Amino acid sequence: MSLKENFARRAERMKASEIRELLKLLDQPDIISFAGGIPDPALFPTDAFAAAMSNAVSGDAGALQYSSSEGYAPLREWLAQHMTELGVPADADNIFITSGSQQALDYLGKLYLSAQDTALVTWPTYLGALGAFNAYEARFDQLNLTGNRGADDYAAGAEAAGGAVKFAYLSADFSNPTGETVDRAGRLKLIEECDQMDCALIEDGAYQALRYDGEAVPPIQALEVAQKGSLEECRTIYCGSFSKTLSPGLRVGWVCARRDVIQKLVLIKQAGDLHSATLNQMAVYQVAESLFERHIPKLQKTYAARRDAMLAALARNMPEGVEWTRPEGGMFVWLTLPKGLDGNDLLAHAVDAHRVAFVPGGAFFADGSGSNTIRLSFSLPPEDVINEGVARLGAAMRDCIGRS
Repeated sequence: MSLKENFARRAERMKASEIRELLKLLDQPDIISFAGGIPDPALFPTDAFAAAMSNAVSGDAGALQYSSSEGYAPLREWLAQHMTELGVPADADNIFITSGSQQALDYLGKLYLSAQDTALVTWPTYLGALGAFNAYEARFDQLNLTGNRGADDYAAGAEAAGGAVKFAYLSADFSNPTGETVDRAGRLKLIEECDQMDCALIEDGAYQALRYDGEAVPPIQALEVAQKGSLEECRTIYCGSFSKTLSPGLRVGWVCARRDVIQKLVLIKQAGDLHSATLNQMAVYQVAESLFERHIPKLQKTYAARRDAMLAALARNMPEGVEWTRPEGGMFVWLTLPKGLDGNDLLAHAVDAHRVAFVPGGAFFADGSGSNTIRLSFSLPPEDVINEGVARLGAAMRDCIGRS
């Protein structure tokens, strides 16, 4: 018996994450992997979480009980203060807790997108965002903050496709996959264009805390609040996460936005999973409240050293014609390969012959382009392994270039 004939039309657009599928193949201990953007578990505050979990369970039966869809109140209050420190005066009613920021993207896609509506995304962009929005039958258009296209052009393209521009999405700080940061002028331009299109602006702040050098730029949401005087007047929706700073396994993220948006997201959650895990929220609150500010510099020091090791190794080992980004933070370096060298072909050879892995870049492009790009993550392997892995990658590239 087959039920596929009864699937909704949107099911045809659902695709497996190339990264998740790739990670399944990399359990062999001899493979050096730059594939997943995975925090180093040695940096997790495990003792603090063990104590927090114990305290939550022994001290409050509510840790094991149903809870409010908005999220655990003390955590929301802590996050409101955190956002205020980032330049976004907020209170707990502006905060909504999600099961990781990935759930926030799914909910925002559900909230805003009808079939054939347009989502503006960068080329390339976060693969998980493409998956979340694609499920709601979105059309994607390229968001280019340095080109000549403007709001009228975006809107006309969306209308011709049978819908409207519903939001622009980007990660402004150390983006996944490129590691690049949007400067203040680019952020202000995007606010202006979204005002002209009267659409939402989704700011993915997953890596915002992981700055290693350079001058910090205020979040887009903070810049808009400064312009308009209140979060309640802003169209920017900020998505944050504890996955890159405290623990990815607990799946705790948040949305900071105006109250009318938060209220709709709460309704979606009530129809979805009711609420994020209460115990996890309580533990994250206790750990964040006690050590977040002291913990972040430890991450910055470790990951900065690994980034520097990767950049130095790339300079030593890459063949002529390879270019790469130089991120000021985050977890990723983005490589553009010489013309004619395909990232998928390179991966197959690199894994088979040199036992090194990465993510081909094409998966991050909504139009399937970018075949000559790849993403490397430096967050998990120590510096000596990074040096060896990049040397292997350089050898694999030379093999492939020699064949072409």
